[in-house]
Amino acid sequence: MPDAGMKGQFDADALRRKVSDLPAGDTEDAPSVLNPFALQIASQFRDENTSPSLLIGQIRLLEFLSLLALGLLAMVTLTAPDNAGLPTHFAIALLGALVSVIAMQAADTYQIPLLRIAARARRRVVVAWLIGFAASAGTLHFVETGSISITGHFIWFFGTAVFLLIERQLVAFGIRHWARNGIMERRAVIVGGGEPAKQLVRALEQQPDNDIRICGIFDDRGSGRSPPVVAGYPKLGTFAELVEFARLARVDMLIIALPASAEARILQLLRKLWVLPVDIRLAAHANHLRFRPRSYSHVGAVPMFDIFDKPLRDWDSVAKRAFDIVFSLLALALIWPVMIGAAIAVKATSKGPVFFVQKRHGFNNEVIDVLKFRSMYTEMSDPTAKKAVTKNDPRVTPVGRFLRKSSIDELPQLFNVLRGSLSLVGPRPHSIHAQTGERRYVDVVEGYFARHRVKPGVTGWAQINGLRGELDSDEKIRMRTAYDLEYIENWSLLFDLKILFLTPIRLLNVDNAY
Repeated sequence: MPDAGMKGQFDADALRRKVSDLPAGDTEDAPSVLNPFALQIASQFRDENTSPSLLIGQIRLLEFLSLLALGLLAMVTLTAPDNAGLPTHFAIALLGALVSVIAMQAADTYQIPLLRIAARARRRVVVAWLIGFAASAGTLHFVETGSISITGHFIWFFGTAVFLLIERQLVAFGIRHWARNGIMERRAVIVGGGEPAKQLVRALEQQPDNDIRICGIFDDRGSGRSPPVVAGYPKLGTFAELVEFARLARVDMLIIALPASAEARILQLLRKLWVLPVDIRLAAHANHLRFRPRSYSHVGAVPMFDIFDKPLRDWDSVAKRAFDIVFSLLALALIWPVMIGAAIAVKATSKGPVFFVQKRHGFNNEVIDVLKFRSMYTEMSDPTAKKAVTKNDPRVTPVGRFLRKSSIDELPQLFNVLRGSLSLVGPRPHSIHAQTGERRYVDVVEGYFARHRVKPGVTGWAQINGLRGELDSDEKIRMRTAYDLEYIENWSLLFDLKILFLTPIRLLNVDNAY
């Protein structure tokens, strides 16, 4: 670490690498049982919330589409019928909407403080629309000289301006309502107690229009060094209990209130916490060391060091969900005859239901129900999957053996994707009781639960790299987990597309599929 006054740069990457170098034994074991008070607090936060950045994007999209529609309406109704057609009008309206939104973005009108109080941004919004209107009207005049009268231009400009002002007023009302009801917030937990935590809480509370909601404080130290209440917030438990609380409460951010010089303790904390799908920040407000500005992120004006970022945040998650829906519907449209044929074959050749439902671990370690075509004799089926299917397993029906080798038994999971419990591409979901030999996967692989930081998938990076089928050794589960973590760290829509299109090719390898 640099000395005070040095213009060094905090190396979060180095800190993340050191997490993997710690000795074994500090990883997550079975979830700790929360005390009744912490459980009660966590239950208050179970509902989904919307991040401010996602909400801002939705407002930006709403205004763009509204300006496009109003511009197109104005040109269709106010221009002479014998002038340029709809495609030209659409292009001109698109230009005006795009320029207006860019101008509003440049004028910082898409900041929560200005969205919360509409009066602060009225002049900026009108000026931005004036710029967009000038772009549309000027282009229209060049294409269709004299096509709209002066009165028509006034109706277009003032009608749209009035719409924007009313829309902004409604948005401001909505934001204040959502903030009061906890819908628009980032849920944070303070990790570490005592005076550093107290200073951090006070600094966060002083931020105007703060979107951080502190859920509580966790610390291993006794009441002598870490009092049960810090700055009005209760200490809810120990670091071991924090992982379970963060999952139940759907926490968005963990803020470590420890000095950056306490590296050993921070590393031990990160070894437990990095498996969670949250942002992990190290508070730097009380740090006497000063680093380059790009070393920090900020919550309001409170500086933070970025240690880990939540995978698939905000618009990335929206894009992936849209990808899942589009390609799942496309797949169902193409393969429904195969699925119907498989269902008939399962029902006709052995007694029992067509589908088999199994409990598996999903996103954030939640338990989900995963659909498959039944491939075993009903009386021999094993919902726990403690005993993996092996080659020539007598529990598997002749039809089931073909379905498993061809992976047709997995096709009903497309309905899981549409319901939102699975993604098309991601780490494959394992049974909640899955194990290799006599040991659970979590006992074999350090940081195993980190693969649950994203939704599990119907197919994944590990599967197209040959790690398909039975996991009968420690090495196989370690390799699969390594591929899963590599996928999470390098996710992109193009990466998903690559895996999706490689999957049918790699399914030709049936060596490990029983």
